[in-house]
Amino acid sequence: MTLKTVKNIIGILLGNTLYALAVVLFIVPSGLITGGSTGLAIAAHHVFQIPITLFVSIFNIGMFAIGFFVLGKTFALTTLISTFYFPLILSVFEQTIGYTKMTSDPLLAALFGGVMIGTAIGLVIKCNASTGGMDIPPLVINKKMGIPVSVSMYVFDFIILLMQVFYTDKEMVLYGIVLVATYTLVLDKVLVFGKAQTEVMIVSKEYEKINNVIIQELDRGTTMLKSISGYMKNEYPVVMTVVSNRELPKLNDLILNIDEHAFMVVSKVNEVRGRGFTFKKEYIES
Repeated sequence: MTLKTVKNIIGILLGNTLYALAVVLFIVPSGLITGGSTGLAIAAHHVFQIPITLFVSIFNIGMFAIGFFVLGKTFALTTLISTFYFPLILSVFEQTIGYTKMTSDPLLAALFGGVMIGTAIGLVIKCNASTGGMDIPPLVINKKMGIPVSVSMYVFDFIILLMQVFYTDKEMVLYGIVLVATYTLVLDKVLVFGKAQTEVMIVSKEYEKINNVIIQELDRGTTMLKSISGYMKNEYPVVMTVVSNRELPKLNDLILNIDEHAFMVVSKVNEVRGRGFTFKKEYIES
């Protein structure tokens, strides 16, 4: 077993543990409604008095079986841990700390619960796994019908929220929307955390000096893009590079020291893959 595999397993366990904590500390004690398999479990508990842990266990196993036959063995292996570990850790928390109400304010509960759930799902996805349950139907629909996962996931969450209107105060539906919106936003942030970089495009007649100083001083790669200025029709190549946020001030100083009239376009990018970012640099000697 490689170190990366061990880290992924730890991340999956940590994510599911955090998710279970959000359920017992904020979601259930505050009477919040949510989407996903947890939302279905809460609905089944209110209508049929089915224990939440029992429903989640049966539902997750069923979804796991569907994922295994439709999405393949590779998917099944990455989801196996979440499928069986989440009901287990949820049961442990139920029997130890119980459904402890951390706050009497539903809005605070929705916000904190959303942050914890979004972080939890993000951790699991970053470990190339799935939390199982209601994450699986959108993946199946995407494979069979081509509908984007995010679209079908939002539709399922919305339907599950509506299901709970019949036994829940209407105001709680609004808090449920806040909860879903919060963990969706946090999930997006977690997925790109630590990967965001800054793209810089420089237009200057001193492009050769600027290109060399980026390579030598910052140890960053560059790409020369052919361009023609709109007014003067000057053919100056655009120097494009990607640096970290911390390197941006130094890059700015280096460029302005060479050409104070250099034209720069700076933009944020969510993720960069390739040599020097997702795997080590290789230096080729001529």
